[in-house]
Amino acid sequence: MPALAQIEINSVSKKYKTASIESLSDISFSINVGQTIGILGPNGAGKTTLISILCGLISPTKGSVSYSSESANIISGVDLKRIIGFVPQEYAFYHELTPVQNMNYFGSLYNLSKKEIKEKTDALLSVLGLSHVANKKINTFSGGMKRKVNLAIGLIHSPSVLFLDEPTVGVDVQSKLSIIEFLKKIRNQGTTIIYTSHHLSEAEDFCDELLLISKGKIVANGPTKQLIEKHKSDNLQSLFIKLTVAE
Repeated sequence: MPALAQIEINSVSKKYKTASIESLSDISFSINVGQTIGILGPNGAGKTTLISILCGLISPTKGSVSYSSESANIISGVDLKRIIGFVPQEYAFYHELTPVQNMNYFGSLYNLSKKEIKEKTDALLSVLGLSHVANKKINTFSGGMKRKVNLAIGLIHSPSVLFLDEPTVGVDVQSKLSIIEFLKKIRNQGTTIIYTSHHLSEAEDFCDELLLISKGKIVANGPTKQLIEKHKSDNLQSLFIKLTVAE
């Protein structure tokens, strides 16, 4: 699979059939390889709709999203699904199974060999501190451990682009730090991360770039530190309050 060079979002709008107004309106921005971008906004701002479009789960009403390889070839279809990893806020695994059993199942969906699945499972569970519970049923796990299983499943196929929806919600401080440190490590190895969260201090520390949206429109886009300085804000929280409107 070719390494990604860039993701281009061009004039994307979305209006659901039953809605009176657009959920997204004329959204345009770029994401470079190895970048960590935080898509932030109030509830109802359009974050979930935007991420669903970026993942190919739904289609925009207008505009386009393109994934390009280093050779400028557009990546789509099956190849696109192979390079994308998605870690939802909801737990996306079988609670009555063990981490190993879940990894075997989800790895098979990507047509990975048994050897590849075992190698990836061993490596991910080890680095996430789950090796000692690899063969225990997940329904006995703490919230932090379940978040780590969610993350491991999203990475089983070594995606080039990882989507994270509230990856540390509801977990203890130690688990949160562990997850963020792991995400920084894979970012430094070249994984592009698209992240959304309501933990603004976490987002300020973790994200290279920010895309702030409010009422379906971009209100700020750029490097995190530069945006905070540009708008004369003390931190991301004050910037967020200044630029976004409660829905």
